[in-house]
Amino acid sequence: GSFAYLRVELGDFVAFIAAGNILLEYIIGNAAVARSWTSYFATLCNHHPNDFRIHVSSFPDSYNQLDPIAIIVIIFICTLAVASTKGSSRFNYIASIFHVAIILFIVIAGLTKANPKNFTPFAPYGPRGIFVTSAVLFFAYVGFDAVSTMAEETKNPAKDIPIGLVGSMVITTLAYCILAVTLCLMQPYQQIDEDAPFSVAFEAVGWGWAKYIVAAGVIKGITTVLLVNAVGQARYLTHIARTHMISPWFAKVHERTGTPVNATATMLAATAIIAFFTSLGILSNLLSISTLFIFMLVAIGLIVRRYYVGGETTPSDRNKLIICLVLIVGSSIATAVYWGSSDGWIGLVLSNSVWFLSTLALWLGVPQAKKPRVWGVPLVPWLPSLSIAINLFLLGSIDKASFERFGIWTGILLIYYILIGLHASYDSVMESKTTAREVNSSL
Repeated sequence: GSFAYLRVELGDFVAFIAAGNILLEYIIGNAAVARSWTSYFATLCNHHPNDFRIHVSSFPDSYNQLDPIAIIVIIFICTLAVASTKGSSRFNYIASIFHVAIILFIVIAGLTKANPKNFTPFAPYGPRGIFVTSAVLFFAYVGFDAVSTMAEETKNPAKDIPIGLVGSMVITTLAYCILAVTLCLMQPYQQIDEDAPFSVAFEAVGWGWAKYIVAAGVIKGITTVLLVNAVGQARYLTHIARTHMISPWFAKVHERTGTPVNATATMLAATAIIAFFTSLGILSNLLSISTLFIFMLVAIGLIVRRYYVGGETTPSDRNKLIICLVLIVGSSIATAVYWGSSDGWIGLVLSNSVWFLSTLALWLGVPQAKKPRVWGVPLVPWLPSLSIAINLFLLGSIDKASFERFGIWTGILLIYYILIGLHASYDSVMESKTTAREVNSSL
């Protein structure tokens, strides 16, 4: 996954910071999905989405809707995830077929109640509203990275992983857009329920019976998402533990089940705690920051991988690569800052011009040092450079409070890495080199 890729291309420090945010991303993502499970379960029982949560008025806002059902669901998912990888895959396969049928029902039945007037106004909050929403919608792209964490358990990863990643992303994005259009045609945007939108929408158009089908289908789909993320996050933690940046205890695999029980249980315990207290709004914004930050780092890592090889790339080409990367990242940050603080367009033209010229200079002025052997990202450096620009631009649309929480978490990661992770990973490397020398001398 991203951790292994960044560790090779940008070193242990960047990989560890990314790894901490990847783990945070999975914990927050599963916590948010578990809370959605409770909302749809409430509508299935003919209740308001918040009825099964416990309101504690003495707690701060956004932390005062306690969700015990989310904890029960997470415990169930943990049991499935540690029992068997093959069993989890079979469950996902069956659940996915059922989920596709529900999606088709929602689209076909929902469009029979479509009212084109609901699309007026088409963009009620203007371009800024679109980009703010786009930043939050990165929430939906967390699970795709989990595909790469299953490489060790795939027969032909060089072929199967790219097909799985690209194919699932294209299909899911298309389904996401169709469902969004259907929902907005069924209900005016002001009336869409944040917790259980489709169930409430069917009830609003007079199809109260359909909300039960929708709620049951969504619960099935959410359960699948929870299980996929539980499996993926445990593999991430296991891989990080193998580097000794965190305790190797997390890397232990159960002899009978063949699953990383310690990593799975730990991650889902953290997920349960977050899901019990925290509202969906806080979770989605913080999750989007982590996801966008990691995507941006991976795009930088891809450029470095293609343009730099130690011992082969000349100092001149290396320096030009560094300058181009600094200008690409700097101009992208400038675009995000200017967009967030001003309504003018001159600054945007200047910053985007710098981004374009920097990418052009990298494309024309620095030779690629490495070509992909089996499958590679096309249009390098344009595509990864555009990814850097878009990710940083969307980061500029997220609220200040979410960045403060992100900063606190990153600060904790830095302290841990300096005091513990750096030394543990160094000792592990030295131990591996010593073992290798001993083996060579005995041969």
